[in-house]
Amino acid sequence: MAADCVLLLHLAFILFALLGAAMAARWRWIPLVHLPAAAWGFFVELTGRSCPLTDLENHLRIKAGLSGYSDSFIEHYLLAIIYPAGLTREIQFALAAVVIVVNIAIYGWLLVRKRDSHWDSKTNK
Repeated sequence: MAADCVLLLHLAFILFALLGAAMAARWRWIPLVHLPAAAWGFFVELTGRSCPLTDLENHLRIKAGLSGYSDSFIEHYLLAIIYPAGLTREIQFALAAVVIVVNIAIYGWLLVRKRDSHWDSKTNK
């Protein structure tokens, strides 16, 4: 059960790293947490390192008498759905780029929105 909780935490972390910038529209403090998370996701994908959450999940599964898995979280749970042929360095680079592009787009939109609302407030006075 603990390994399944880590699995859910891992999935939530990946979604937050990818889309957390959207939460900054509501909570101004989110970038303080999100940018390091996105940077970590980018780093893990770019370098091909194993995420500590994958290692923790495997450790907990083995301690429970189950078998772990030797590949990454993305390979084990998501890649078969998204990329049936398997994970390559090129795909990891693409995933890293997706993290960056999605977040730049969201933060760019937030900056434009903030600038426009600031401009509107000045012109309405």
